[in-house]
Amino acid sequence: MRRDERGFTLLELLLALAIVGALVVIAFGSVRIALAAWRQGEDRAEAYQHLRGVSLSLARSVGAVYPYNAPLSDGPTAVLLFGGTEARLEFVTQAAPYPGSTPVAFTAVVFELGKDERRGLVIRQRVLPNRNPFTDSEVVFNDPTLTELSFSYLDENGSWQDTWETDTQKRLPRAIRISVGGTVGGRVQALLPMTVPLRVGTDQ
Repeated sequence: MRRDERGFTLLELLLALAIVGALVVIAFGSVRIALAAWRQGEDRAEAYQHLRGVSLSLARSVGAVYPYNAPLSDGPTAVLLFGGTEARLEFVTQAAPYPGSTPVAFTAVVFELGKDERRGLVIRQRVLPNRNPFTDSEVVFNDPTLTELSFSYLDENGSWQDTWETDTQKRLPRAIRISVGGTVGGRVQALLPMTVPLRVGTDQ
């Protein structure tokens, strides 16, 4: 009986050890899955915060758009310095994305998606006055992680337009809608469009 009891006790011990080992493996597997999910959540949150920060920076400058009139190139007639397409926005603002060391009243700014050697979001700016403020603007920021950028423009009838030409509109839009998206840390993110009302008078 003692020998049988010893055998039965040893078998129980082996079974218990096997069960404990299986539980340890399951526990470590669960921990690995939890850590992977946590890292993915952190990466997703980081990507979202990055895009949101860029979007807010764009909105800040757009919200300070000013209806600045000046001659372009060698032209004698002053024109409204503003123009926009779905992928590019040119405007004059009182809140430059990257202010210089010397305060200035007005800065010409270009937002666009870059190509070739400068991919992603490209921000250009030029201090006014300048005869060619948009073509002479210099790159002050390039973010290759932001790969989606689009603009639309609210007209006086409440309709959104893909382009805005002051030659025909003769005024600023009532609001500008900005959509951004990109890849940060291998994660593709897209924010809801942000509508920025223009707080200055829209007439030329």
